[in-house]
Amino acid sequence: MYNFAYHRPASLADAVQALKSAEDGRLLAGGMTLIPTLKQRLAAPSDLIDLGAIAELKGIKEDGDAILVGALTPHAEVAGSELVRRAIPALAALAEGIGDPQVRNRGTIGGSIANNDPAADYPAAVLGLDATVRTDRREIRADDFFKGLFETALEEGEIITAVRFPRPEKAGYAKFPNPASRYAMVGVMVAKRGSEVRVAVTGAGPCVFRVPEMEQALAGNFTPDAVKDIKVSPDGLNSDIHGSADYRAHLVTVMARRAVAACAV
Repeated sequence: MYNFAYHRPASLADAVQALKSAEDGRLLAGGMTLIPTLKQRLAAPSDLIDLGAIAELKGIKEDGDAILVGALTPHAEVAGSELVRRAIPALAALAEGIGDPQVRNRGTIGGSIANNDPAADYPAAVLGLDATVRTDRREIRADDFFKGLFETALEEGEIITAVRFPRPEKAGYAKFPNPASRYAMVGVMVAKRGSEVRVAVTGAGPCVFRVPEMEQALAGNFTPDAVKDIKVSPDGLNSDIHGSADYRAHLVTVMARRAVAACAV
């Protein structure tokens, strides 16, 4: 690990200022990706700005017809929240299945979506539930937030402050986890609100994506059988020692059916 200046601001304003003043500053949320990266000397920031002491970035509360989750809220808190379990049980179930207890107690929702790992669970929740990402500068709809492999719409120095999840009528999440890391080889979030159905897939490709054909089928018949014959093309999907692109394409349909079935539980 290379030397760097360490900052632990007590407010969002202080964090913004520290980042602006740094020659090459990096934000630290849970550190699930950044710390190993630093240990392997794959990054050498001049300054590390630890957001962990900023109370305004933490917590879960109601926000009209939605649930507002602070960016520094750990996965375990989302999983155990009575408010989340009551309003969006699929979101609580997703958070409960992330990694292991250590990861769930350190990793944060803001850090996860800012990193946009192709196998992370939260991008499927944000996109599938049509969430809005709030930053210190603006609000970004989920459809506009995720851009590609480890790439988002965040601008230089922009800080995620919270994620707003509208309450769905029905929602379910299912994933096929890597047996070692618990990362999603394929994870699917299905959500219905009014006449709109959204199907978001993580793990299968370089970036989370929607499946319009499944959404259209489920809008007319919200049952697992509505998607059983819909095939996703393997073109452009991930292929590695854990599973080929063809295998992941098959898993998308399987997990989509399970996600719809989970909506009835």
